[in-house]
Amino acid sequence: MPLSGLYGEVDDAASIRLLHEAMAAGITHLDTSNSYGQGHNEKLVGRALTGRRDDVVLATKFGIQREGLGRPERIREALEASLTRLGTDRVDLYYMHRIDPTTPLAESIGTLGELVAEGKIGHIGLSEVTARTLRAAHEVHPITVVQQEYSLMSRDLEGELLVTMRQLGVGLVAYSPLGRGLLGGAYRSATDLPADDARRSRYPRYSPENLDHNLDLAGAMFALAERLGMQPATLALAWVLSRGDDIVPIPGTRSFRNLGANLNAAYVELDPGVLDELERLVPKGAAVGERYNKSMGRRLDR
Repeated sequence: MPLSGLYGEVDDAASIRLLHEAMAAGITHLDTSNSYGQGHNEKLVGRALTGRRDDVVLATKFGIQREGLGRPERIREALEASLTRLGTDRVDLYYMHRIDPTTPLAESIGTLGELVAEGKIGHIGLSEVTARTLRAAHEVHPITVVQQEYSLMSRDLEGELLVTMRQLGVGLVAYSPLGRGLLGGAYRSATDLPADDARRSRYPRYSPENLDHNLDLAGAMFALAERLGMQPATLALAWVLSRGDDIVPIPGTRSFRNLGANLNAAYVELDPGVLDELERLVPKGAAVGERYNKSMGRRLDR
């Protein structure tokens, strides 16, 4: 998503070089959506995968923009458009980005199951769902993963949802595992964030009344990372990885330097004492502000 302009200007050629660098370093899972840059991101990923399609698990999503996108014919239309932009005949993982309240869930999941049988998608994913919705969907067709926000700053799913996922054998793809940049180390004070950054209006945790508190929380983690001799992003991602082998974080970056810090987390195993200290410094529920503003929050499954 950051490669399609949400957090500032980007250069497609540089973005493709970054994706190639990530794959060369061993990254095998690329996650996009038809909504990132209104299709721009899928085209970008498609260009980056020219001649390399079989080197990655390719995931994309549909159905976040408006109601009615969960209808069978709309799902098929969305998939065909995504395949065209990606330059491929299949995606390995296809997500329902948000649940469509105007279409029976069984119709939407049933259509996705048909697409699995047809070989156009490999596996079905859901995003931002409740445990109840996950169980209902799983009864129609096996759900492989749920994509949900998860980081030291966002631990809402620890409870019924995560328990249900593990009972069903459903993995977690953790999006925004760096708290939308709060845990990456680039922002140490509110003045570090550009005034026109979209996060200020989209995400209440970046709003003026909440940002200083949340940066103070992050700062405590930064101090621990420095003491351990690692980048803040490395420590934050290592924490996510420590939560279970069924959890895969998908950090996004526009920076080659940050890519390296992210990759380093795969080689870090945090000892119990460090995990205990992180729990003390950034306890569950300590971040202030909702994850989304009111208009965006209405799209979440309740």
